[in-house]
Amino acid sequence: MSGLVLKLNPKERVLVNGAVIENGDRRSRLSILTPNANILRLRDAIRPEEVNTPVRRVCYIAQLVLSGDVAKDDARLQILRGIEQLSQALRDQESRAQLDAATDATDRHDYYRALKALRNLLPREARLLAGHN
Repeated sequence: MSGLVLKLNPKERVLVNGAVIENGDRRSRLSILTPNANILRLRDAIRPEEVNTPVRRVCYIAQLVLSGDVAKDDARLQILRGIEQLSQALRDQESRAQLDAATDATDRHDYYRALKALRNLLPREARLLAGHN
């Protein structure tokens, strides 16, 4: 994950390689230099009870890798299968680009960027589930 920059608000929490870190009283910016570090912003975390849609399910698997709750090798195939299933329903150009980015990131074992790409699909999924294209 070389080159990742986190901008944190006051008191914001982030999970780094299984350790919860809380920012101080001021905004700050952290550069993550260690490749393949597992990073998860807790404000972005999907809670188990919120895993109620296809995109959220795949996001959650990637999130479990980042939190250290699932082994990368165990999750990789599940994420790729989930992306394949999503690609059957999300056929617009922007969704395809996000799914391709998530696939590429997963293939590189970059689960932070895979999760980031998948999260970009949440608004589209919400519109589709609400009956709006």
